[in-house]
Amino acid sequence: MPVVFRYKGIRFFFYSNEGSPLEPMHIHAESGDGEAKIWVMPQIAIANSCGYNRKQLAQLMQLVETHRSEIERAWNEHFRQDRQL
Repeated sequence: MPVVFRYKGIRFFFYSNEGSPLEPMHIHAESGDGEAKIWVMPQIAIANSCGYNRKQLAQLMQLVETHRSEIERAWNEHFRQDRQL
């Protein structure tokens, strides 16, 4: 479960097995407050969440936008390696 980045106690990560076939690019966010799955492609949007309020979800989407290139790079590198094995 690669962690892409952390921000104020929130861990942004994806699972090594993100479905078969592979789901569209997304990131999971998890903290003591809750958890969320956020689509990165085709656009940034909340897929599902539990425990976060509307303001927190808006902040999570802003963080994903800010770190989008980092998320895309990590996703592509990780899943390219998985497909080569």
